[in-house]
Amino acid sequence: MINIVLFGKPGAGKGTQAEFLKSQYQLVHISTGDVFRYNIKNATDLGKLAQSYMDQGDLVPDSVTINMLEAEVEKNQDAKGFIFDGFPRTTAQAEALDAFLSKKEMQVTATIALEATDDELVARLLKRGETSGRSDDQDEAKIRNRFDEYNQKTAPLRSFYTEQSKFHSVNGIGTIDEITARLTSIIDRF
Repeated sequence: MINIVLFGKPGAGKGTQAEFLKSQYQLVHISTGDVFRYNIKNATDLGKLAQSYMDQGDLVPDSVTINMLEAEVEKNQDAKGFIFDGFPRTTAQAEALDAFLSKKEMQVTATIALEATDDELVARLLKRGETSGRSDDQDEAKIRNRFDEYNQKTAPLRSFYTEQSKFHSVNGIGTIDEITARLTSIIDRF
């Protein structure tokens, strides 16, 4: 079983690459954003709980997010593995993910960070913002603020997974095929 945690700043290409990896390795792609939207839209118990925090302007607690992810893993018991996209974002979340996977006799195989310069990513997001309709992809100040948040939260994760010899950095600049080849060269080692 292969379980990949895919990291990268907004615009790094996580979603695009996850689609290729999902197909190539028959993995289930679990995007935290998609899981949240699904649970809220379908008014699941977890979705209602998450919405209650959001309605108060509060962050959704890790426990709720983890319960949502656990439910997604449970739904896909025959999976050959998972791509976790957008989770974990903090060391506490990484520890919780490890604990949950351990209960299932699974573990994170590798964490892979798609790396690109901030200027390159700003250009990508502004271009995406022209068609995505996402307001947070149309304002450079908001984009750079998201980068700052990513840097603050994921720096400890880099160390957390490096200590486990599971952290890998991949150059996220190039064609989609070139980047996919870099990712698969890492995954094929496992």
